[in-house]
Amino acid sequence: MASPTNLYHRRLVAEKSAKACWICYKPSSTVLITPNQDDWFHICAGHLIDSKFAIAKDADDIAERKRKEEIDKEIQVVKAEFEEKMRKKMARRKQKEYEKDKDGKKKDEADTNAKTEDEKEEKEKEEKLKELEGKKDPAAMEKTMIDGPRVFELQKQFWQMRMQKKRDTEAARRMKERLKQPGAFPSVPQGGLG
Repeated sequence: MASPTNLYHRRLVAEKSAKACWICYKPSSTVLITPNQDDWFHICAGHLIDSKFAIAKDADDIAERKRKEEIDKEIQVVKAEFEEKMRKKMARRKQKEYEKDKDGKKKDEADTNAKTEDEKEEKEKEEKLKELEGKKDPAAMEKTMIDGPRVFELQKQFWQMRMQKKRDTEAARRMKERLKQPGAFPSVPQGGLG
């Protein structure tokens, strides 16, 4: 048997397969399991956040990835704002040129055209906002919560508790095997009293 390592991977099981948390005994569908699958236990997701229970080993990678994603999003927002400003600027220039070229009646038509363009842009903006708000549904929020660290190292005391439980289980298994053997108990005395 290989020496045990204090490294656990977080896995999720189906809600109907949820079992009692190792710490608080509430039903939990989150499981911590060693890479060689010799030790596993159910644990609440809240306990994984607690630094006194376990240390996230891949938290740095996740933080770096989130930071890059946020930067990319900011870049996209800035680009979109810039394009919008340029589009409005060009529309104003066209409108001014149109007003200079035409008389008063045409100017009124230009104003109504500008208003309809503004209304279209407002509608597009509202649609985009609704689309973004639709992406904020609770399932997506829960998924981002679950997408936390995946590799953990238990704190010393909890690791010792797991090792003690494994030793106790192994001792119980050996005792059960010994009791099944025929020579485990002494034989009944055969002689008379005497």
